[in-house]
Amino acid sequence: TVIDETKLNKMKAAYLKAKLRRAPTADQMEKEYNEAMAMVTGKKVAGVVDTGDRVEVLSLMDTRGVLNAPNKTEDEMTIADMVAEEKRTRGLALGSEGRLFADRIGRDKRFKDDLDYMDENADKLAQRVQRNQIDLKTMAIDEVRRMNSILDSCPLCQSENSPPIAPVVCTGTRVYLSLPTMPQLSPGAASIVPISHRRCTLECDDDEWEEIRNFMKSLSRMYYSQNRGVIFYENAASPGRRRHASIEAVPLPFELAETASAYFREAMLSSDEEWSSHKKVINTLERATKGGLGRRAFRQSLVKEVSYFHVWFTIDGGYGHVVEDPDRWPKGDLFAREVVGGMLDLEPDVIKRQSRWKREIDPRLKGFRQMWANFDWTKQLEE
Repeated sequence: TVIDETKLNKMKAAYLKAKLRRAPTADQMEKEYNEAMAMVTGKKVAGVVDTGDRVEVLSLMDTRGVLNAPNKTEDEMTIADMVAEEKRTRGLALGSEGRLFADRIGRDKRFKDDLDYMDENADKLAQRVQRNQIDLKTMAIDEVRRMNSILDSCPLCQSENSPPIAPVVCTGTRVYLSLPTMPQLSPGAASIVPISHRRCTLECDDDEWEEIRNFMKSLSRMYYSQNRGVIFYENAASPGRRRHASIEAVPLPFELAETASAYFREAMLSSDEEWSSHKKVINTLERATKGGLGRRAFRQSLVKEVSYFHVWFTIDGGYGHVVEDPDRWPKGDLFAREVVGGMLDLEPDVIKRQSRWKREIDPRLKGFRQMWANFDWTKQLEE
């Protein structure tokens, strides 16, 4: 039997979910997962390496969400290898291509600033500077240490031996459903969180996005059954801090959900820099409907390299805003909390207070699971 990485991921997610629920079959499911890992030693399967003592599944992405790729010389590299190298070393280079070219000249002890020398050595000077030729060792070590420190203290990350600090309602293959910190803006609010540590949801792959949309659809149905609408928002205004990405679901009365776009549009127009390089409001909902982009509107309107805030009024789109100056942007989720809190006439201390999760049983968890039971799409994964 050939078992690929997707199959292994599903089996692992299933037994982790069983452990979280303290199901009696958790040990048996873990045993089956370990046996499946051992089975792949008999065949060469993409992404699986037989080390002799154990089988290690090598993900296409590392802990930073960057493609793994072997080092090759310039002549051996294909276009795909060049793309992989660019992603692997992004953020670690010394500077622009001009600076890299200057570094190459600085390493050439025989360099002469005359046309004859440059003409004779044109191929050498024009040679593409391999980033692995630059001393990236110290920078890479610092980057790994920083990332490990973030992962160790992240309340939304789960390890092999322990669940995340945040409460877990249910778990899919790549994404799980959690509850926001207290005080919540509206009863029944929820958080959609990728299992892998992503800086923003734009870093998520297609499989992760499929599960995110499944959660959004199911939550929308649940709130609709309660005669409520819902908005979803993501605050990715500080990607440099490497916080774990999440999409927050806030249920609202139908009349407020229908007018939420006007509130957020006004808030975006008056926020951030007075003069900006980007449009104040990026209408992804219009691009999804009139523009014909559909479900791709959000992912094709914003890029993961810039700071942004986005709110969904439907699962296909809403309003996006590029944050020009993250230092001037409200800290944490304060921007969304101020807008939604103003719509709901909440007290200022409720709006501005943002607590943290604690490693203890959340009193809201049992009640939310009861509401969610009839809309839980992850039950299909167990069948």
